Amino acid sequence: MKIPELSEIRKLRKKLGLSQSELAIMAKVSQSLVARVESGDIDPGYSKAASLFSALDSVGKSEVPASEIMSSHVHFVHASDTIEKAAATMKKHEVSQVPVLRKGRIVGSLSESTILNQIASGANAQDLSRRKVSSYAENPLPMISPSTPVTAVSALLESSPAVVVADRGSVLGIVTKADLLKMVHR
Repeated sequence: MKIPELSEIRKLRKKLGLSQSELAIMAKVSQSLVARVESGDIDPGYSKAASLFSALDSVGKSEVPASEIMSSHVHFVHASDTIEKAAATMKKHEVSQVPVLRKGRIVGSLSESTILNQIASGANAQDLSRRKVSSYAENPLPMISPSTPVTAVSALLESSPAVVVADRGSVLGIVTKADLLKMVHR
């Protein structure tokens, strides 16, 4: 059995369309470790190298890309919109989170749980409804390429309610945990 060289990690990762961050999540290591291994700065221990190669191997066997399970209709709200308008958008389109835009760029995200948590913590619903989305926006949803394997998407969804699928800065779709269910009845 031929043992792969560490220099193969970058080549394999790029061939599979993964970012360093996506590989790090799948291998349960830090992104900086992936960067340092790829640049040749460090020689990781056996267990870290094995984790990286195992993650790359698992992607190669389950190459279903995010583009096959994403929802192509992404609904946005603007940072200057009111919470009332954002809630209406989420209700109308039956989504529980939306990316937040400012000047055409994604600058955050808003989820129905954020709004509900405000109400649960005593905020007056009428006052809340008049406030701007920018006051309650959270970090932007992670962005991935259309070719990102579902295994990497699944790992990202463990810590985020959704991921945005984009190519060259253009949003193509969104993947939520519900979209992963499409894998069950393909």
